[in-house]
Amino acid sequence: MNKLFLFFFFLFSFSKGVYAQDKAIDSLKIELQNHKKKDSVRVDILYSLAFSNFQKDLKATNLYLKEAEELSSSLNYIKGKAKIVYLKGILENIKSNYTTSLTFFKQSLKHYENINDRDGIASVYIAFGINYYDLAQYEEALKYYKKATQIYQDLGDKRELITSLINTANVYSELGRYDEAVSNYKKALKQSELINDEDGVSFVHANLGVVYKLQGNYPLAILNYNKRLEYNKKTKDTLGMALILNHFGEVYTTMGKYDKALAYHKKSLSFSLQKESKNNVAINNSNIGTIYRHKKEYDKALKYYRISLETSIDINNTKQTSVCFNNIGKIYLLLHQPLTARENFIKANDISQEIGSKELLSVSLLGIAESYLNEKKYKEALTNVLKANEIATEHKLLVQRKDAQELLSKIYENTGDFEKALKSHQQFKTLNDSLFNKEKIEKIAALEYEYKYKKEIDSAKERETKLNETVQTTTQDLEKSQRNLLLGIITFLAVAIILGSVIFYLKLRSSRAITQNIITEQKLLRTQMTPHFIFNSLSVLQGMILNKEESKSVSYLSKFSKLLRITLENSRDKTVLLSQELEAVDHYLLLQNIENEKINFKLEVDQSIQPNKIKVPPMLIQPFVENAIEHAFKNQKETCKIEIYLVLIDSKLTCTILDNGMGIDSSERNKNKNKKSLATKITSERLQYLSKDFKMDGSITIEDRNKYNEQGTKVTIQIPFLKQEA
Repeated sequence: MNKLFLFFFFLFSFSKGVYAQDKAIDSLKIELQNHKKKDSVRVDILYSLAFSNFQKDLKATNLYLKEAEELSSSLNYIKGKAKIVYLKGILENIKSNYTTSLTFFKQSLKHYENINDRDGIASVYIAFGINYYDLAQYEEALKYYKKATQIYQDLGDKRELITSLINTANVYSELGRYDEAVSNYKKALKQSELINDEDGVSFVHANLGVVYKLQGNYPLAILNYNKRLEYNKKTKDTLGMALILNHFGEVYTTMGKYDKALAYHKKSLSFSLQKESKNNVAINNSNIGTIYRHKKEYDKALKYYRISLETSIDINNTKQTSVCFNNIGKIYLLLHQPLTARENFIKANDISQEIGSKELLSVSLLGIAESYLNEKKYKEALTNVLKANEIATEHKLLVQRKDAQELLSKIYENTGDFEKALKSHQQFKTLNDSLFNKEKIEKIAALEYEYKYKKEIDSAKERETKLNETVQTTTQDLEKSQRNLLLGIITFLAVAIILGSVIFYLKLRSSRAITQNIITEQKLLRTQMTPHFIFNSLSVLQGMILNKEESKSVSYLSKFSKLLRITLENSRDKTVLLSQELEAVDHYLLLQNIENEKINFKLEVDQSIQPNKIKVPPMLIQPFVENAIEHAFKNQKETCKIEIYLVLIDSKLTCTILDNGMGIDSSERNKNKNKKSLATKITSERLQYLSKDFKMDGSITIEDRNKYNEQGTKVTIQIPFLKQEA
């Protein structure tokens, strides 16, 4: 999946400073038109035009290349022949035709050696390295990079020494040596900035983004991707945009933003098909499959994985083949076919060891471990997950470390080692929080907002510049004879500017609303279960164990872990079935019953409601139940009651939560009125946005039951909902 990052640098390594800028192409066309003589100079101009066009106009490239080849042959111009087959090799590599590409590069090398052109020889060595890298033959790639480095050092070519730094970093990244990779990329970035090489700076940002993504540092990944994407748009590099869009999709998939990720991957796939990049087509199909896997549409997921696998085998992309086997294995695990799943993971494992990819090796070991866990073969499962965890820890693979700890928690729980199970679960929670903590999420949202805002500002400035130019030109013309027309044009332009400003303001306000929605949704993740409740539950469990209440403590731990799992699963989706939400509330109440037997709970759903056919936003009810338990019954001796009722009247789903505690307006509870429940505040914010999204009213009302001559507090939640289609 991460093989793409080398290609970001691929065109830079081959370009030798000739980039497809419109002005450069126009200049070359004029030069070709003026130079009619059939000599080596014309060959060089034709080659430069072919190279400058190949990223966005393959038809023009092939026309220029054909004329250059014919003229070089008639003149027996060796250097021209070398450059032409070199470019042919690049074009075949883009199409993932690696064998044909290597053949062309060997021909180019032979031509350069015949005329002792060391600069040309070094450029072919770089091309060999990239080709072998694409084939996952990393030692061969390093060998050719070192040969090229030596020549560039002898020639004193600073720009191509930067090329060598980046190529070496690419290999380090594939081998899981991320610190060394980042160090090399940063050196290359510094050197590129010193020589004002905009191309080089852009390519380094793309590669850094990939490494930061692998390490789970999504804000830095997005920051670097945005810098690369701006350069792609500026230079109209369609294939470069395809590669970056794919990586944006991968980041948003990891964050659970599946619809957003799918949009990025489909756009990337469209560009890749347009450019006939089979490698990128295979990777995008695989990533789209992963999105459907997360959306639990397993048939679609398998379809895309198999398309990707077929393409990967066809182009001999061993790394992507390993990725596909891992992904197919994950689907069969979800379909409860552990043996078939393990067969695929073992294939991925064999390839990963062969090519030396630590990331894929850890993924395949985790898959093998989970297949054994599903068969209750805990010893085999433990052996594989410990190996995976060791690799992930050594190479700072945060996602794999998180998955390993989650599996260890399940294995230890099933083998009765509850102390280790709890420790592993705590480590899993810590790692999961480090991936999706509030600071990271808000920083990503800020980066998205900043990028959108900057684009709007740049667009507004560009429109303003054009309008000013139009006004100036028009004024000069009308000073001579068209005074009346001038007034009309100025009025029109003024209206256009005002309308443009209004549109810009509306877009900006919309962007802010979207960003606020993102932040609010992510705050929910941090309040799924308050730290107070978790630590309190663990303290209760510790007390049970110390009191040797074995049966009670095992039951408590089982219900506690079940509640955690349900809550985490529900929070991944924007909406869940009402039955799933009620299941979470029910488990929470059962857990509280074990801990505090003096509170009686009642959960009643009206017969007109079909919980399996209604979808609601998750985590709306539980925060208010928890609030009642924590605050309502202080010093209360009589029986404590909490009652929850759900009714559907006039297409409005209403949840009422009643307690017989001290009441929201009581003096004792008012002592803490400034310490407003964070869960209550966030739920209120969510309902505001959900009301707009669902186009349905949503509200919260909290009242003291004293006004009804009753004791306690009444919470009424009007819940926006969707009807599940048959």
